[in-house]
Amino acid sequence: MKTDSFFSRRSFLTAAASTVAGVAAAADRDWTGKIPTRYPDPDIVSLDKRFKAKIGNTPIQRIYHGGNTMWTEGPAWSAVGRYLLWSDIPNNIQQRWIEDDGHVSTFRNPVNNTNGNTFDYEGRQLSCEHLTRRVVRHEHNGTVSVLADKFGGKSFNAPNDLVVHPITGDIWFTDPGYGGLMNYEGERVKSATAQPHQKEAVYVIDGKSGKIEKVTDEIFKPNGLCFSADYKKLYVADTGASHYDNAPKNIKVWEVDGKKLKGGKEFASMKLQFKRDGKDVEDAGFADGIRCDTEGNIWASAGWVGAGYDGVHVFAGADGQRIGQILLPEICSNVCFGGAKRNRLFMTASTSVYAVYVETQGAHIS
Repeated sequence: MKTDSFFSRRSFLTAAASTVAGVAAAADRDWTGKIPTRYPDPDIVSLDKRFKAKIGNTPIQRIYHGGNTMWTEGPAWSAVGRYLLWSDIPNNIQQRWIEDDGHVSTFRNPVNNTNGNTFDYEGRQLSCEHLTRRVVRHEHNGTVSVLADKFGGKSFNAPNDLVVHPITGDIWFTDPGYGGLMNYEGERVKSATAQPHQKEAVYVIDGKSGKIEKVTDEIFKPNGLCFSADYKKLYVADTGASHYDNAPKNIKVWEVDGKKLKGGKEFASMKLQFKRDGKDVEDAGFADGIRCDTEGNIWASAGWVGAGYDGVHVFAGADGQRIGQILLPEICSNVCFGGAKRNRLFMTASTSVYAVYVETQGAHIS
């Protein structure tokens, strides 16, 4: 058995070679698990010595692939139930993977084209519904409570993703509006702009009163979001380039002051220089769902570029520099940490769900 220091040196010294090899491996490897992957997994790529999460003797696993699956999203880990929950937005269902035996079943059907999911600190599931343009909570008795469906007298566009503050119970969520721009993931609204009902924004629901406040609309289309490990910062992925020519492809960060945000700026660009068909190229895709680890690093789903890019990009919390990648053969939509030690990264990616153990932990409950 090799030591951790061996794996760290091996990962650092072979980072460049791993990037090139990973381009081919992610697309060509046998994801059924019948043909083993040689360690260290070539699709877990260390780009910086600060990427300490790589484990030399663990593989990326495809834990689910469905022939009828269309677009997996919104992964959330239930620590009490020991299961992973996710949405298949176009199929209008939620599915569940149980840790005990890897069994996958339909959890809820229909679900109003649910996108993002999470759990609060009482173990209740929270979901963003595209079709009804609302944020809901599934109560312990089986009923559903509507937490937010309009602001300023207008309907939301289509809430996308959400996080819960552990002290206040406040629920922060994004409203980019994709579910209101297409029938495929919700219901297309007749609108002359990319804003189905109102300006895209980030909102917070007060954990006690239920009052809704807009915290920022200084972003084109806010998508995935997460707090820093100490809850002093809020990170939000901007996917506005899908509809706005002048929108950046990046992750923004703000300082958190109660329910207020200040000092918004770019945290990380999604531009990446990498090898494509043996040539050096630079391209930028989208960050979608994001999570923070206990070291303060940001794990972002990434896609819409292709081999060598799509998967997960890891950014150092200190300066936003890309320090690692997990390459997947599909576009990755979202991520979450789970497992008994919160040291397993789950990745929803197009028609599949992937998982890999990492030598860090998720900073939050899901």
